[in-house]
Amino acid sequence: MPQMTFVEQDGTERTVDAPLGLSVLEIAHKHGVDLEGACEGSLACATCHVIVDPTWAAKLTEPTDDEEDMLDLAFGLEKTSRLGCQIVMTEDLDGLVVRLPRTA
Repeated sequence: MPQMTFVEQDGTERTVDAPLGLSVLEIAHKHGVDLEGACEGSLACATCHVIVDPTWAAKLTEPTDDEEDMLDLAFGLEKTSRLGCQIVMTEDLDGLVVRLPRTA
C-alpha cells in the first residue's frame, strides 16, 4: 500500500498508509491528523490547506481555477500550497510529503 508523510505544525513527521483513491484530506482524517476540512472535501473552503514538499509538487496535477480561488482564502500560502481534498492518492504519489501550515 502506498504511504505518505504529514509534517505536523510542530515539525513532527507522521508516515501513514495512504489507500489509493483517497484524498489527502480523507487520509488525514483516517489517521487522526489535524487537518480540518470543514466543507468535507466539496471545494467550498480552504481549511484543508497543505503545503506540498517541493520535490513532489511537480508530480501533482495542476490546481483547477476553483481550487486556486479557494486557496486565496487560506492563511500562510506558499508556492506549493494545495487543498488536501484535491490531491488524490495514486501509485505515482507513493511517498508524498505534505506539511500542515503553521498559521490557521
